[in-house]
Amino acid sequence: MNIVIVESPAKAKTINKYLGKDYKVLASYGHVRDLPPKDGSVLPDEDFQMTWTTDPKSQKRLSEIAEAVKGADKLILATDPDREGEAISWHVLDVLKKRRVLKDKQVERVVFNAITKSSILEAMKNPRPLDEPLVDAYLARRALDYLVGFTLSPVLWRKLPGARSAGRVQSVALRLVCERESEIESFKTQEYWSILANLDTPEKAAFQARLAAFGGKKISKLGISNEEQATKLKTMLEGASFAVTSVESKPQRRNPYAPFTTSTLQQEASRKCGFSASRTMQIAQKLYEGINLGGETTGLITYMRTDGVQIAPEAISGARKVIGQRFGDQYVPEKPRMYSSKAKNAQEAHEAIRPTDPSRHPRDMARFLDPDEARLYELIWQRTIASQMESAVLERTTVDIEARNGSEHADLRASGSVVRFDGFLALYQEGRDDEEEEESRRLPAMNKGDALIKHNIQANQHFTEPPPRFTEATLVKKMEELGIGRPSTYAATLQTLRDRGYVDLDKKRLIPQDKGRLVTAFLEGFFDRYVEYDFTASLEDQLDKISAGELEWKEVLRLFWEPFNAICQEVVKRSNTEVLDALNDILREHVFPDKEDGSDPRKCPLCETGRLSLKVSRFGAFVGCSNYNKDKKDGKVPDVDPPHCGYTRQLNLDQEAEGGQASDGPTILGTDPATGLEVSLRTGRFGPYVQLGEEAKPKRSSLPRGWSASAMDLEKALQLLSLPREVGLHPEDQKPITAGLGRFGPFVLHDGTYANLESADEVFSVGINRAVALLAEKRAKGGGRRAAAKPLKELGDHPSGGAIGVYAGRYGPYVKWEKVNATLPKGTEPESVTLEQAIELVNAKAGGKGGKKKAATKTAASKKTSASAGAAGALKEFGEHPEGGAMELRDSGRLGIRLKWGKTFISLPKGTTAESFTFDDAVTLVNAKKAAEN
Repeated sequence: MNIVIVESPAKAKTINKYLGKDYKVLASYGHVRDLPPKDGSVLPDEDFQMTWTTDPKSQKRLSEIAEAVKGADKLILATDPDREGEAISWHVLDVLKKRRVLKDKQVERVVFNAITKSSILEAMKNPRPLDEPLVDAYLARRALDYLVGFTLSPVLWRKLPGARSAGRVQSVALRLVCERESEIESFKTQEYWSILANLDTPEKAAFQARLAAFGGKKISKLGISNEEQATKLKTMLEGASFAVTSVESKPQRRNPYAPFTTSTLQQEASRKCGFSASRTMQIAQKLYEGINLGGETTGLITYMRTDGVQIAPEAISGARKVIGQRFGDQYVPEKPRMYSSKAKNAQEAHEAIRPTDPSRHPRDMARFLDPDEARLYELIWQRTIASQMESAVLERTTVDIEARNGSEHADLRASGSVVRFDGFLALYQEGRDDEEEEESRRLPAMNKGDALIKHNIQANQHFTEPPPRFTEATLVKKMEELGIGRPSTYAATLQTLRDRGYVDLDKKRLIPQDKGRLVTAFLEGFFDRYVEYDFTASLEDQLDKISAGELEWKEVLRLFWEPFNAICQEVVKRSNTEVLDALNDILREHVFPDKEDGSDPRKCPLCETGRLSLKVSRFGAFVGCSNYNKDKKDGKVPDVDPPHCGYTRQLNLDQEAEGGQASDGPTILGTDPATGLEVSLRTGRFGPYVQLGEEAKPKRSSLPRGWSASAMDLEKALQLLSLPREVGLHPEDQKPITAGLGRFGPFVLHDGTYANLESADEVFSVGINRAVALLAEKRAKGGGRRAAAKPLKELGDHPSGGAIGVYAGRYGPYVKWEKVNATLPKGTEPESVTLEQAIELVNAKAGGKGGKKKAATKTAASKKTSASAGAAGALKEFGEHPEGGAMELRDSGRLGIRLKWGKTFISLPKGTTAESFTFDDAVTLVNAKKAAEN
């Protein structure tokens, strides 16, 4: 028996069918080990020794693999054909060696680029050893990312509370987004005019020409800067005669695009299908692992993490055959097209993303795929087939025209093109910009010397526009151009930026949030070398050289670690004042933009004697007055000079007349007609929010992402305060479906199942049909509340009250009473357990010796406190801290509301309410606690 290891169970099932009874294919379910998220997992002082950990699920799978290998003749490692796949094979092999189950068994490594029978059988005939340089490159990347994250992030927590993390590639990608936003903010709009002449040929064929020169001087795009100039030129042309001075036609050939790489697929899927980078990779993974085609699971595309553009000879032949059959022989080029790879490392450059069988037309595959899968497969198929088609032949025509009005003359130009042979354009075409559209216009036939008839002259005003914000697609393209990151990292990097709250996605555009801009400013101010594009790209090159066997991986780590660690230690010693002064300078244009009246933008608008500056708190940064005095208590101002000023605002709060608003100065939006209470807009440390009334615990709602404080009115505020909103009753069980806003964004909720909505606005408009569809889709993917476990046998009640039952568990059967679980003795059958035996087991578990008395006492105590329900229960659950440990708000009685993290309780800042406390606030509070303890 031969044991084959792959990553996913879907692949395992398919490959097992192809290989037959002499093979057993097992899945590792991805990586089986990882660096534990705690300090000390990589030890630079001990030659970068790395400590790996295995979670319980992976431990179980490794045990199953080890047991199977014991009785096997051969072990075949068949994980994915990239760096991560090589690493998974290395981890599995390392674990099996340490468990001493390999002995003298033969170990082989095979790779295949597609999950088809021919690809897999061919791979089995050509095994190779494990690629050690590729594993070294994985170890180097993993160690680098760990060292950057676990060394730099604590510096951020101490000097910039509220910041979540920093990363080697993540922080550079964030810098790109922030720099683009700064360009947009500093952009100065410039007026310019264009002059167009609508003309007719002698045969009355209409066309349009653009003014290109006047008086022998060329006019650039921005050359006509005001209406006065434009009017003068328009007047001159209105009285001019027009004649053709030259007609030039040139043939042009447009070659097809290369097949998809990971990044070009993500870019085109974003443009044409609207998919995010992560969504594109999810769908591509399904197409790669296989679809059921008539009872057989077959991979439809080749491996989707690649930076290579070449495709296999048999795929080229198949594509050329399809082209001839579907388009005709004239569309098949004389020789196959060959594309050169842009990959910097040949060992990591694989075949481009292509259909495994070009003859599988998207129309024939659509019935086996869901709509998104069908769209992506069609895109990949079209791009691959088009890449082997004949070039398009166009004829580009340029007509120069002279306009004369007495002694004045001007030159105009008209351009257009005609497709003489469409070639690959018959199948595939990327989007065009305005200039391409203009050039694609067809011009009527004209000859030199033709007198043209003037129809009218247009003078159009324009304004220059700032560079557009990045989309996920254009950011990936930019990162690839700069050599930052690699195909397997793009989607994860973009998702991390959003998960950390550093960027927001609005209408597919990436908008940096204040938290992200602060982190970028901090890194630029104190770690500038490590967020430089050239430095990051050169580090990627070094990692590529490791995988090529040209560099030793630990030497690369040493050269990086020593100066990086020294800078981290130096920054930790700097005072917070020094850090904030630097951030004030770096972020001046964003936080303190120039005022139209020329006054000092940092002058406090409230006390008029203080100076505005960035300040930090447990919950992040805000803008405050230099006269702010943290010793102010109960509204009484201490005897200080200068006097206390309580002015604060968010970094980028939409500013009212005076450039901000004191945190204790609400804006009244109106009166709630239902309650008669005032509705106000306020600003807290967590941003703007709306509030109803002034009671002890008034109803509040934070403004969702994308909602501007300056655009808030009574109607919008009442909408927010009315949430959650009942959408209707679910048709299956008649239970209510509600819509609301949560820490993960807008949602619909039914019977414990949450489904995300696209935008906050949809919360107020989503109907019952869409809500039901979203919930059904979420449940189909495994979302929703798990049903409570049912007992195998109900035994009766404990003497102190409460039912006891026998349950099946992952580690064997057990008896359960309230929150006490007691495992049954080995060999005990669940059906034979009596009530007396169960009571004895749970009492022993609850209290050890004398367990009955302790269990009863515990139950009595719990009943005594149950009268004040909620005192010990969670008021608000936030889930896991990024580094582990559940977080929840609890009412601790006289101690007030506190945050519980694991077994640690942390007091909330004075004045903080449970309603306004968010997941990010909880993480920040925990991080501050950890930093203080360190």
